[in-house]
Amino acid sequence: MLKDKIKQLAHLYAPDFIAIRHHLHAFPELSYQEFETSRFVQQQLTENGIPFRVMAETGVVGLIEGKNPTKRLVALRADMDALPIREENEIPYKSRREGVMHACGHDVHTSILLGASRILQELRGEWEGTVKLIFQPGEEKNPGGASLLIKEGVLKDPTPQAIFGLHVHPGLEVGKLSFRGGMVMASADEIYITIKGKGGHAAAPHLTVDTILVASHLIVSLQQIISRNRNPLSPSVLSITSVQGGHTTNVIPSEVKLMGTFRAMDEEWRFRAHELIRKLATELVHSMGAEIDLHIDIGYPMVHNDEALNVVARQEAAQFMGNENVLETEVRLGAEDFGYYTRQIPGCFYRLGVMNVEKGITSGVHTPTFNIDESAIEIGAGMMAWLGAHIEFKG
Repeated sequence: MLKDKIKQLAHLYAPDFIAIRHHLHAFPELSYQEFETSRFVQQQLTENGIPFRVMAETGVVGLIEGKNPTKRLVALRADMDALPIREENEIPYKSRREGVMHACGHDVHTSILLGASRILQELRGEWEGTVKLIFQPGEEKNPGGASLLIKEGVLKDPTPQAIFGLHVHPGLEVGKLSFRGGMVMASADEIYITIKGKGGHAAAPHLTVDTILVASHLIVSLQQIISRNRNPLSPSVLSITSVQGGHTTNVIPSEVKLMGTFRAMDEEWRFRAHELIRKLATELVHSMGAEIDLHIDIGYPMVHNDEALNVVARQEAAQFMGNENVLETEVRLGAEDFGYYTRQIPGCFYRLGVMNVEKGITSGVHTPTFNIDESAIEIGAGMMAWLGAHIEFKG
């Protein structure tokens, strides 16, 4: 059976897949700077006889044709960039680049897709259709590598019927997968506000515009946009995460800068909220005698998993992994540029368990001690190859 052959190859090549992960982890590269990583991926595909093209400077897009290549077309996606975090793990493959670390597991994602591609290529005479491999740059930074690849035509010539992506989940036990249909991750927009006014001596506030006080009122008032305007059944959050202003105890500064993030699971509400933020902030600041510069940097759209595709993918996962190992993914207000793909074609973004409490592997993503139980790589590569080779589409 094809399933058994995929599992056998995933197990046989697991040490190679883990070695790939160790290399990638030791040499991380930041968003849109993945030049060595891209060359490494290209080398791996070349060694496995898989044709590819380079897109968006560092993106790599491969194509594997099975029997009857036009019968079905599936895209499998992995991201390649790292984060500006200094690694604190003491491991043989610790990052060799100071201040840069694969703290979100993209080294794992890339290793898994390279593993799946090797399996699919070796078994290409035993499955039907075509699989498009998307090794994507810049997931961690606007405008998102997915948006750049789409602009360059990654979903054309040929156009996939569906796209699959996975993400490590440090809160999910190794050996488990989780799926969810519909809304699964939030949109993410960045807010930048500068409040300006006449500064002066703190002992004579009547001769100044107290920008600190204005900023304080604004931070509190912005929360009513969520609490009083949003449908309470629709998850959303606005967080001001940085306040910069003033340098001493006796001077009211002439400028205060605020930064924050706005997350939503509904695109219509998302852009209505932008207008409410602009209106409230401008009117409040002006009413207190100050001026305002406000910029909302539009980020990634929400990730919406196609309901029908998710049902089929979850069934395939249960067949491959066992029903007891397939769970429901929680809604998260984190963001992922996989949402750009799901706006174009049906998509399924699922989670791979990497936690092992007994081994002390419990740190979250985006932390300096993040790591995984590496047995997850064999599972991830096998499952992704199974989806690529076996999943069928309705209608």
